[in-house]
Amino acid sequence: MTLALPPVAIIGVGNMGGGMARNLLAKGVAVHVCDIDADKTQALHALGARVAACPAQLASVAALYIVGVVTAAQVNDVLWGEQGLACTLQHGDTVMLCPTMAPEDTEAVAARLAGQGVATLDAPMSGGPQRATLGTMSLMVAGADAVFERHHAVLKALADPVFRISERVGDGARTKLVNNLLAGINLVGAAEALALAERMGLDGGRTLQVMAASSAQSWIASDRMPRALAGDWAPRAHMTLLEKDTGLAQQMALKAGYVGPLGPGAAAVFAQASAAGFAELDDAAVLRHLRAPG
Repeated sequence: MTLALPPVAIIGVGNMGGGMARNLLAKGVAVHVCDIDADKTQALHALGARVAACPAQLASVAALYIVGVVTAAQVNDVLWGEQGLACTLQHGDTVMLCPTMAPEDTEAVAARLAGQGVATLDAPMSGGPQRATLGTMSLMVAGADAVFERHHAVLKALADPVFRISERVGDGARTKLVNNLLAGINLVGAAEALALAERMGLDGGRTLQVMAASSAQSWIASDRMPRALAGDWAPRAHMTLLEKDTGLAQQMALKAGYVGPLGPGAAAVFAQASAAGFAELDDAAVLRHLRAPG
């Protein structure tokens, strides 16, 4: 399939950003990439991507610049750090922010870009690297209607579904944190249930089959727990990501004046698992953490 779409630039081509790049390249879209990891950019270069040594070298190559790094600090660095992208952006360009960030950080970046005449799409993503590569991940998009419509074809090439959240930048970030809070709660709950089942001598795999076909089913449990039971801890999504996201969700909740019964506990479990030495493992290793005698 070849799509008649304008070139796209992606800064940060790790698991999700790399998946987006491969998806677009497979659809015949010209893709420019930049990442501090040369192995990642060279792998995409072999597929036809054009590689920039630094964000500033992406000047004028696209109208849509996708930022796919992990943290707000990294977003600010790739935009306004040494050899950052922002100094090269033109009036009318658009930056699409895909990291999971605090809403106020997203709003601050958007306000600073607006001062340069650059639009922002607040568009966190979800679904994992495989779905990013297939174009079946989800995007939660907030931003001005005109900007959304201008880039709608690219958004549809990147994701299915594309959720139109609102015109208020920051609402994409809010939606993603609410989503990831529930994902974290579900993952901790599934790991706790399996750890208990194993402690009682039940077969974990058989128990998971029951959960997956019954009232306990959740997508994240069905995705993560099979590899956890197999002892596969290779990181698709590092433990630190849900530690970060559930922590940000708790900060957001406190600012909204809300303290829930489950979120703080789930956030604490991910923080404890990271501190226990599982930070660089897949977040499925929360089962390994909860198996420990306690």
